[in-house]
Amino acid sequence: MLGLLVSYLAEIFQKPMPDFSDLVKILTAVVLVLVNGFFVAAEFALVKIRISRIEQMVLQGRLFARTAKWLAQRLEHSLSACQLGITMASLALGAIGEPAVAHFVRPVLQRVGVESDALLHGIAFAISFTLVTALHLVIGEQAPKVFAIRNPEPMLLACALPLKIFYLLTYPLMFILSVSTDSLLRMLGADEKSKSAIPYTEEEIRALLREAHVHGNLTRSEHSLINAVFEFDDLVCRRIMVARKDIDFVDINDDTDTVLAMIRRTKHTRYPVCDSSLDSILGVLHVKDLAGSNVQPGFQWTSLMRPPKKVPENMPISKLLRHFQGTHQHMAFVVDEYGTIIGIVTLENVLEEIIGEVADEFDVEEPEIVPDGPEAYVVLGSTSVQAVENRLGIKFEEADVDTVAGLLVHYAERLLVAGDIIELPGATAKVMAVSDDRATKVRFTLSPTKD
Repeated sequence: MLGLLVSYLAEIFQKPMPDFSDLVKILTAVVLVLVNGFFVAAEFALVKIRISRIEQMVLQGRLFARTAKWLAQRLEHSLSACQLGITMASLALGAIGEPAVAHFVRPVLQRVGVESDALLHGIAFAISFTLVTALHLVIGEQAPKVFAIRNPEPMLLACALPLKIFYLLTYPLMFILSVSTDSLLRMLGADEKSKSAIPYTEEEIRALLREAHVHGNLTRSEHSLINAVFEFDDLVCRRIMVARKDIDFVDINDDTDTVLAMIRRTKHTRYPVCDSSLDSILGVLHVKDLAGSNVQPGFQWTSLMRPPKKVPENMPISKLLRHFQGTHQHMAFVVDEYGTIIGIVTLENVLEEIIGEVADEFDVEEPEIVPDGPEAYVVLGSTSVQAVENRLGIKFEEADVDTVAGLLVHYAERLLVAGDIIELPGATAKVMAVSDDRATKVRFTLSPTKD
């Protein structure tokens, strides 16, 4: 077979060539395949690249970047131009390529003994159709498509000027096609809004961020910071506050030495000023105000206090941040639906939800979650349920609780004592310490996973 093909080609090149029409058709078919590939590459480069990246290239003065931006700003019409070019090239290739290739194949078939016209035509058509289709798919479709997806920026810049020229030359035809398409879409019930791009959802953006982190475009700290920003507006004051039980406050009924001793021991910056209890809030004392004051026995703490600010327990912390910015006070009292103060919240509590735990020179805090052997952790009762879920990789049932201590009471349906063991989804919790009917330290042991 190979010998017959070689001899046939030798005879062709030894004979004079009076007619180059078939050769011209072959060359035209090759050009059409390349033209088809050009429009495919331009189309996928336009779809893949982001307009923000194009604007950066314009600022950098990249060649043809302004032309690329011009096309991207008219994305629907630009894609229509690409599709028109693909359609025209494909139709022309089908009309020219197959007959031209078949003309070269028929003599080879005749030399191997195929004489029937019907059989000759059928085999020649099958071979030429397969060859043209393969070239069209590989060179005219797949290769430029994959290359444009992997390298959208250089591909778009390379295609920008020819595509814009084709866009302008065929604009009247595209306008007619666009009007016809819009009319058909309206008949099918598609409104104008469906033409606009659908914005990314929060979950889609998170997925993109994870992909960027995996590929090294975002560092671990950047990824964590952006994720924290997404969760920022989902939290309310009640979930980040310091609970009422843990608040240190200045009681105006205590003597001066007792109050000063409490301030030296706790080393906070701000203290609520109360009359006997947090049910009678008078104001907020800032320790800086004590620097220039002559604190003597019988000192009136109310002379230095600032007015108290209160916020509802269900206020989103994004609004709480604006509250702090507007009032210039960085402490607020959290009030429940009955008007009872249930805790305090500070600017530090808000910022820690974005940037993580921040400890100053006087903070001596026990870690909330500490590994304690294989698949075991010791957790403070005040730790948020969400933090435990994220760290341990388990999911509890939905409950109207914020802390681990509250979660255990929810599952046990009673007050807890030291030594209690509670079975939870994915883990077993053992109460190690209790204070004032609240679990303060719990040991979680993860349950073995079932294959």
